[in-house]
Amino acid sequence: MGKFILSGLILFVVFFTTELGVSSAVWQRAHATFYGGSDASGTMGGACGYGNLYTDGYGIKTAALSTVLFNDGKSCGGCYRIVCDARQVPQWCLRGTSIVVTATNFCPPNLALPNDNGGWCNPPRPHFDMSQPAFQTIAKYKAGIVPILYRKVGCKRSGGIRFTINGRDYFELVLISNIGGAGEISRVWVKGSRMNNWESMTRNWGANWQSLRYLNGQSLSFRIQLRNGKTRTANNVAPSNWRFGQSFTSNVQF
Repeated sequence: MGKFILSGLILFVVFFTTELGVSSAVWQRAHATFYGGSDASGTMGGACGYGNLYTDGYGIKTAALSTVLFNDGKSCGGCYRIVCDARQVPQWCLRGTSIVVTATNFCPPNLALPNDNGGWCNPPRPHFDMSQPAFQTIAKYKAGIVPILYRKVGCKRSGGIRFTINGRDYFELVLISNIGGAGEISRVWVKGSRMNNWESMTRNWGANWQSLRYLNGQSLSFRIQLRNGKTRTANNVAPSNWRFGQSFTSNVQF
C-alpha cells in the first residue's frame, strides 16, 4: 500500500512541476474570491482591454488580479494554476481539483476596509478575484473567500494570435489577444508594407499597444515578444484595406 501512495505522490508532484512555460516551481500563497455572476457575464471587458472573453480566446476561466500581481497591466494574458488550500479550510475546498485561469482584469484596492476584512485586493496582498464558475471549480460557493496556492504556468490557446485595430489616423491602438505560451507580452513591433524597418510600439494600457505612425493603406505585420523572451512574427496579418474596429487572426501562436 505504501508503494501505491508514494507513486501517487510522485505523479502529483510531476503533474504540478512540468507545466508548459512555468517560470518557477515554487507555489505561493494568496486568497481568492469571485465575481461576475454564475454565467461570468460580469467578467467581460475589464482593465486588460479584452472585450468578449470568448472571442478573444479566454472564456470564463479568468481572474482579476490585485495591484501587486497586476503589475500595471504587464500581467495581462498570463496564466496561473490555482489550488484551494485544503489544509487551512478543508470544509470549503473541493479536494483534488485545480484550475488554470488567465489574468484579464484588475481587482482595485478598497483602502476604506482592512486588508484582512474586505480590502482583499489592497497592496501588498496577492489576490485573485476569479470568475464565479472558475472559483466553484476549486471551492464551494458559500465560502466566499478561500486561501489558495498559485503559480504561473504556460497558456494553451486554440487558433492564432488575434489583433484588433482601434484608434484613428496616426494613432493605431492594437489589442493583442489569444496569446499562448508565457501569455504576458513584453514588447511589440509593427511594420507596414511601405516601411523598411520594424518600429517599436508602446503599451497604452493592459493588452493595448499603440503606434503613432500613419499606417493606413498598408498591410500590417506584427512581431511580439513575451516575458520569457520568445518571439513570434505575424506577417501581413491585416490586409492593406483594413479599417479601424476590425479584428484579424494570424496563423502563428506561441
